[in-house]
Amino acid sequence: MKKQGVKSTRKRKQAAAAQAEQVVNTNRRNLLKLMRNGAIGAIAIGAGGYFTLRSVRAHEREHDLTRVGQGKPTVVQVHDPRCPTCTALQKETRNALKQFGECDVLYLVADITSQTGAAFANRFGVPHVTLLLFDANGKLQTTLRGMRYRDELETVFAGHHAKHGSNSQVFARSFSGFTCVSVRDINRLCVVSVASAT
Repeated sequence: MKKQGVKSTRKRKQAAAAQAEQVVNTNRRNLLKLMRNGAIGAIAIGAGGYFTLRSVRAHEREHDLTRVGQGKPTVVQVHDPRCPTCTALQKETRNALKQFGECDVLYLVADITSQTGAAFANRFGVPHVTLLLFDANGKLQTTLRGMRYRDELETVFAGHHAKHGSNSQVFARSFSGFTCVSVRDINRLCVVSVASAT
């Protein structure tokens, strides 16, 4: 009978050791899975934060009305974000402005739900669903009230740029021994060339 007791004790010990090893392996696996998932989560949160920050900065630049009159013809939309007509006008305006670069025509938004946007709209005496076209010096040239569509806006913006933008204007910036030159040609395309600064 002693032999049976020794065999069963041995089997129990072997089973307990196998179970303990399995628990250790499972814990290692779980730890590695947790580390992998944590790393993926950190990357996803970091990427989301990066794109959110870029979006916030772009929104701030687009709503910075102090940029009017700083050397570029500007289109300012007086906008109420709760208004579906304003949102439709914004989409049409952005599509119409795709033919221009940031170096040609500046697009800004005067949000009437903010203090600065409401003050801007009041200064020019216009309601929402309005586009204000300024020359490079910040002088109001044209007021477009009501809903407009891309085809009409492209024509208006091209005429505004031809009249108030300079087709031969050259901008130069120096970058560690190089000068980046942006020349606007007749077709309103930005051509960038890099030449050695001498």
